Order: sequence, then structure tokens, then C-alpha cells
Amino acid sequence: MIKINIKRENNSVYEIVIKGHANYDTYGNDIVCAAVSTMAITTVNGILALEDSLDYEENSGLLIIRTKENTDVNQKLLDNLITMLEELKSQYPKNIEIRNED
Repeated sequence: MIKINIKRENNSVYEIVIKGHANYDTYGNDIVCAAVSTMAITTVNGILALEDSLDYEENSGLLIIRTKENTDVNQKLLDNLITMLEELKSQYPKNIEIRNED
């Protein structure tokens, strides 16, 4: 299962941790893992292309996204990522878990 922890302060996302594997299919053929990875990396690349307002750490089965500062751009793109992940979770509830921490 992919576990996603979203941390907010004053309604602003400051950290998203994505870890694990969906186990929907065999490694390399798992469309749920591929979708989550694509959404997350596209969001990170989009923010970095527009402004240098986040840091990220990537390792096999782990992605940590941390904001350096709260900007309108990174919040909109991170909120969009969360919306997409929640939609994917609704389609694959056995493979994705999302936890919000305030």
C-alpha cells in the first residue's frame, strides 16, 4: 500500500511524504505506483521550474516534498497534487492511504 502523509500549518501544506508500493500489480507493471509517481514528480518539477520554493528527497519507494516557503504557486500545485491523489485513492482504495495532519 502507498501511504501518503500530508502536513499542514495554518491551512498551508508544508510537507508531503509518499512511501511504499501499491502492490496492485507486479513491480514495473503497477499502474497505481506509476500514476502516483508521475503526479508527484510532475508537481515537483512544475514548482521548481517556476520558483525555487521547495526541497525534495527521493529514494526507492519514498518521496518527501517540503516547502522552503509558503508561496501561492507551490500551494496551488500541491493542492492540485492532493486532489489528484485523492481521486486516485477513490478508484484504488485498497492500494492508497492518505492521512492529513494539522
